[in-house]
Amino acid sequence: MVGFPLLLIPLAIYNIIVFLMPGVSFADPLIKLTLISGTEWQVTLSDILLAVGMLLLLLEVIKGARPGAKYLTDHVLSLIVFGAAAAEFLLWPKFGNSTYCLLALLALVDFLSGVALHMRRRAMVGAAAPVTSKRARKAEPPMAEPEFVPIPASVQPPAPAGAAPSPIPSATSVAESVLLDHPEPKLAQTAVPSPDLQPGGSPSPDTPQRP
Repeated sequence: MVGFPLLLIPLAIYNIIVFLMPGVSFADPLIKLTLISGTEWQVTLSDILLAVGMLLLLLEVIKGARPGAKYLTDHVLSLIVFGAAAAEFLLWPKFGNSTYCLLALLALVDFLSGVALHMRRRAMVGAAAPVTSKRARKAEPPMAEPEFVPIPASVQPPAPAGAAPSPIPSATSVAESVLLDHPEPKLAQTAVPSPDLQPGGSPSPDTPQRP
């Protein structure tokens, strides 16, 4: 966004008074103020225009101090305003006075302050870039996270000092306990029929009968 040159306002007011209100004098007092010391202070139109110009110059400097606030177009506009004011001061008789000369100098200060702030900002950015790259180079690589290695079951941790070792059962006792818990199955006795008897209870004819 292009910024409007604020110093154009008092210069435009001066031109309006000169061309449209020729009977108005810049030296005539507009306001009379009595100070604490008793002195009467007479405020003229020239004093008001200069005070407005200084306040607007302060605002221009504050705007130019913000990062990215002033662009090349803003500086060109400030330079055009100063060139037009200087040309009127040198070429037109109605503008050849101290009031308009001071207003033109305020426009010049606006242009020079904007350029100085812009150059300073570029120098700070250029100085910060090498420092950032050096810090990035010197940055240590991130440490690898420790991997978890499981302990094999065969490796037992050492027993603490003073603790009694746990008794290890022998193989014989383990086998006896298993046999006692699971008794042997009993074989079922099957009746085998006698070869001397046939089905029906009658003796076989081939078998000799006993007396």
